Amino acid sequence: MKSLSNSVKLGLIATVSALALNSCSSTDYEQMPSANQSHRVKSLVLHYTAIDYEKSVRVLVEPKGLSSHYLVPERGDPSYPEDEINVYQLVDERERAWHAGDSYWQGRTELNDTSIGIEIVNVPQCQWDTSQQATRAEHGENRLCTFPDYDPAQIEAVIELSQEILARHPDIHPTAVVGHSDIAFMRKNDPGPRFPWYQLYQQGVGAWYEQDTLARYWRQFNQQPVRIGLLQAALRAYGYGVTETGVFDEQTRSALSAFQMHFLPWSVNAKNDSQTTAAVFALLERYFPEQLEPLWQRYQTENVAENAAENAAESAKVAKVKQGQIDAVFPEPEVQRSSREWVNDKLRFKAYAGRSEITLSAEQDVTAEIQINGETLNLATPLQGDKTYNYSLQRRTEDGLNTLYVKSLQPEGAQLRVQIPYPTLIDATAEYRNAFRKVDELIEQDIADGFPGAVLVVVKDGKIIKQTAYGYAKRYDENGEPLAAPTPMTLNTGFDVASNTKSFATAMAMMHLVERGLLDVNAPIYHYLPEYRGQGREARRVRDLLNHQSGYGPQVHFFDPENKLGKLFYSRDKEKTQRLIATKVPFKVGNGIQATYSDTGFKLLGTIVERIAGMPLDQYVEQHIYAPLDLHNTLFTPLRKGRLPSEFAATELNGNSRGGRVEFPGIRTYTLQGEVHDEKAFYSMEGVAGHAGLFSTGPDLAVLVQTLLNGGGYGNVHLFEESVLDIFTAPHARDRSFGLGWRRAADGETRWHFGPYASHQAFGHTGWTGTATVIDPALDLGIILLTNARHTPIVEEGDGYEFLGKQFETGNYGSVITGVYEAVLNH
Repeated sequence: MKSLSNSVKLGLIATVSALALNSCSSTDYEQMPSANQSHRVKSLVLHYTAIDYEKSVRVLVEPKGLSSHYLVPERGDPSYPEDEINVYQLVDERERAWHAGDSYWQGRTELNDTSIGIEIVNVPQCQWDTSQQATRAEHGENRLCTFPDYDPAQIEAVIELSQEILARHPDIHPTAVVGHSDIAFMRKNDPGPRFPWYQLYQQGVGAWYEQDTLARYWRQFNQQPVRIGLLQAALRAYGYGVTETGVFDEQTRSALSAFQMHFLPWSVNAKNDSQTTAAVFALLERYFPEQLEPLWQRYQTENVAENAAENAAESAKVAKVKQGQIDAVFPEPEVQRSSREWVNDKLRFKAYAGRSEITLSAEQDVTAEIQINGETLNLATPLQGDKTYNYSLQRRTEDGLNTLYVKSLQPEGAQLRVQIPYPTLIDATAEYRNAFRKVDELIEQDIADGFPGAVLVVVKDGKIIKQTAYGYAKRYDENGEPLAAPTPMTLNTGFDVASNTKSFATAMAMMHLVERGLLDVNAPIYHYLPEYRGQGREARRVRDLLNHQSGYGPQVHFFDPENKLGKLFYSRDKEKTQRLIATKVPFKVGNGIQATYSDTGFKLLGTIVERIAGMPLDQYVEQHIYAPLDLHNTLFTPLRKGRLPSEFAATELNGNSRGGRVEFPGIRTYTLQGEVHDEKAFYSMEGVAGHAGLFSTGPDLAVLVQTLLNGGGYGNVHLFEESVLDIFTAPHARDRSFGLGWRRAADGETRWHFGPYASHQAFGHTGWTGTATVIDPALDLGIILLTNARHTPIVEEGDGYEFLGKQFETGNYGSVITGVYEAVLNH
């Protein structure tokens, strides 16, 4: 090791000489040393070069490259000309070397300013299977790497060099001797799992845990695991730049992989197992006991809370879930009763004349007097405690508001459970057979002239009064020529509803979460996404995203490496896209200044739903909203869930290429059928996004529309109270055309969508593919117009171009919607 000492000494001689020169130049100044100072260098960062010695020199020494303070070659490298290992100093330790990049450790960022870097020649071999995943992440499951052993003589040189650096820089704490992967775990994995960190620790370089301490925590965490949020907090307390999200996300997997490569190299699996968690806590106990204490207290508190939650969950299993719009026990509990006697034991419900029913049950025999709309029901006397009674209300109900009054109940102290369902749809198309003649003529003429197809469903007063399929689900080939045997449109044809996803998936999911007490739309976004901070993000509320007032621009083309924000914003990976939106996407204007319709904001809302629910957006809405309503044709990513392309209306003829006018890597050029058209959803969000991706049919959407007209439920399914619906559909004070996740008629401001007759209560949405919905509570009216307007050839328009389908009235909503209103109002 004599040559090593000489080479290092050469660097030190230059350093000492320079310091002496600086000292001489300052002799004219009186010295008054301050006690308030520390050393600049706080970290020692170890890297592997991933390339041989010759290439490393070119990259680290020649202009327009990177740099590091030291380079340590390895024996056996054909490009290394020496027999013994020499350590090369490339940058004076007083100067700033360019080795760390975008980095974080123990509260410091941009570690080039406060660190010394050592590059060690070591060349791993890595491959990515991009057919499995589009990402080329450092720790992705589609990445396969072979890491060679380090040269023992090389490691001895690194140890000696590190010991000398630590002697010169006493502010480098043992825990601040780190790898590049520790300080930049999302993009780096050097010096890799074969680097002998424990050997360095034995020579006084770096940190390690006590084995007995590790075993103690390991046994504890085997019995009661640490929740992911606490593990994230513990990793950050040790030094890693992990944001506590409470979700086992990509940043956490990458950080755990980096941690394991450093402290558990025999088990690098990126999993939050008990051994890894124990190592984090053992390190904290040894080096940062003051930071461990609150984390350990939190662990104990969370154990108690989790046990309590489990007990509550078990209790909830036996509790009765609300059924229908009225599901109440009478007489009302004392805490709810009013001193105004006439207001007690009375409720309202929505029904239609000649429809509805009531269900009664009690734990003991009771005698009850119940009135519906002021008329007493003829009930069994007594109502037996071991039976459930169902009575028709056909002779009592009226269209609209109805009243329930439990006037008396005997014996004293007895209780009676009363249930009344929400209205459900019935078929009344025969009554309106000729009412929609003009609408039919308009759509049929458009189809005769080349428009592809449509489905129109109208509900009024709890009845389906119109449901018709027109034209073709697939009419044109990829060249824009009519098919010899086009696929007919049917009522069961599925449609890519595009931005109707914002309302019928994302907004309804959030309404359901509000009902469950899991979401407050007035809360700041960072309450649900802790990483959502900086550049004014703290000021944004969930509400600001829902009403498009947060300041985001309309969209970011994450799918295109040439997007306007630069290559940093290129993403074909859902987690990366979500992370970019939450932490990097800039605002176009300030918060609340103007309404700018934004897909970006709704992708972020989808992330919020997933974070709160602990499951993907599609899974949440399909399990908690659509399945209870028996809507099995309303879903995301249908082709991945067993559906066939032929079940869906086709959209663009040539994928996303606009007839070859648009290009980006991996673009689809075939006719889309059963795949979400929206590029951002398909390429960058795996088909499931808050702004687009939902597929549905006319009959399924009719049930969802009636659910909204009912105020939040359908049949015995209760999704949310009417007061929650009111919050989401109320107009924004600055722009009345926006609600929370819904568009509004706004007294004619959006007549292109709602037509001229919609009431001020009307709300709904449109979708780029050619879909529109209208819900008008004032008229108890719902309209669903589904078209495949984009399934047409593209025509030139001046300097631009347009889909032929958008030149037809059917593809532009307003005329058909107006015709429906006229048919209903004039019937």
